[in-house]
Amino acid sequence: MSSASQLPLRGKWRVGKLARRWLEEHLISKPAQYLLRIDDLCPTVSRRRWERILPLIEEFEIKPILAVVPDNRDRELMRDEPDPEFWPRMRAMEAAGATIALHGYQHLCRNIGKSLLPLHLHSEFCGISRDTQQQWIESGLQILRGQGLDPRIWVAPRNGFDRNTLAALRRAGIKMLSDGLARVPFKRGGLIWIPQQLWGPVEKSKGLWTICLHPNTVREEQMEELRAFLGKHAAQFTSVDRVKAELKPAKLNAFERTYEALALLRTRISSSQKGRRRKTRSK
Repeated sequence: MSSASQLPLRGKWRVGKLARRWLEEHLISKPAQYLLRIDDLCPTVSRRRWERILPLIEEFEIKPILAVVPDNRDRELMRDEPDPEFWPRMRAMEAAGATIALHGYQHLCRNIGKSLLPLHLHSEFCGISRDTQQQWIESGLQILRGQGLDPRIWVAPRNGFDRNTLAALRRAGIKMLSDGLARVPFKRGGLIWIPQQLWGPVEKSKGLWTICLHPNTVREEQMEELRAFLGKHAAQFTSVDRVKAELKPAKLNAFERTYEALALLRTRISSSQKGRRRKTRSK
């Protein structure tokens, strides 16, 4: 019988706590690092709001993830007339160090299926056959590459993707996705997952944190919060290329899987509470 199995319950708890602390000290980066991700980008994005984010990216030399919808058909994203400078700007930002992400295909979130990250009921890809998903992904990549871009990472509309999506991405040569609620990048389903856990700036002591903004709906106070945060933490912002090179993604250990599961539960509860408040205000 092992010595660990002979420990009293309190002793086992202390050993577990020490093991968790050792893993966090050695596997989770300190101080915290941040990524900025901009979603729902397409030629009809709200130009006024998008052009309020751009100066911050330039001023603080941020290398963001730009999640571009290849063939937008979602009316919610049609906030302006098509911008003739949209595609040249995407090319210029990529040349300056931004990472282009394939953000779905047409952003039509009408399907109900079980997502690997169950945060929303409706999505674009969940529950769709592998062949159709493959076709959508290949078509989206072709559109972005036809505009002179090099999409290297996947961002699912409404966090909706399943095992068929992962298989289609692997087959299409996309090796990374931006999603998940862990504190470190990790490998799962044959891809590297770069976690995305925040929808606004929040100070953290350790780990990798992706802040996601939606230009069409970002509010004035959120922009002021972001500017203040960048003024204090700009040196801690990293890039997708540095994450891959420096943090060496691997399979999650048991402690981080537990953290991820609890973070998902907290996020779902918070989302449900916000939904109830919106319904109450609308009555």
